[in-house]
Amino acid sequence: MTRVLVVEADFYKDIAEEMGRGAVAELEANQVEVERISVPGALEIPAAIAIASRRNDGQPAYDGYVALGCVIRGETSHYDYVCGESARGLQDLAVQDGLAIGNGILTVENGEQAWARARVSEKNKGRDAAAAALAMIALKQRYSVA
Repeated sequence: MTRVLVVEADFYKDIAEEMGRGAVAELEANQVEVERISVPGALEIPAAIAIASRRNDGQPAYDGYVALGCVIRGETSHYDYVCGESARGLQDLAVQDGLAIGNGILTVENGEQAWARARVSEKNKGRDAAAAALAMIALKQRYSVA
């Protein structure tokens, strides 16, 4: 059975939980075994995936990963660093380590934009991130990438 780890950033916990609902529904609809964990914020998501992806026996811990969180622009440049570094961290894991990752970290201007994207009744970006992870898992299986 396919196993996927969903990593949710708790900084905007209610938004991440809503996205998690969409992601889990998509994964379960595809008969995927799901585990969910949480981390403090978006910057911690790549590290959590890196830690979870390494097992002592060399076998993959999960077939894929879904990264969920939200970064809302504030008054300082911190937003730019969090957005860029969390995306870069996920991309590095995907390219360098060959991990199948669906990136569902929202980068928005305000809470209204975040909720429009997070709600399962609206844009449902949690579902979209899970679907992206499933597509990358299928691609790995097609090309037998370890």
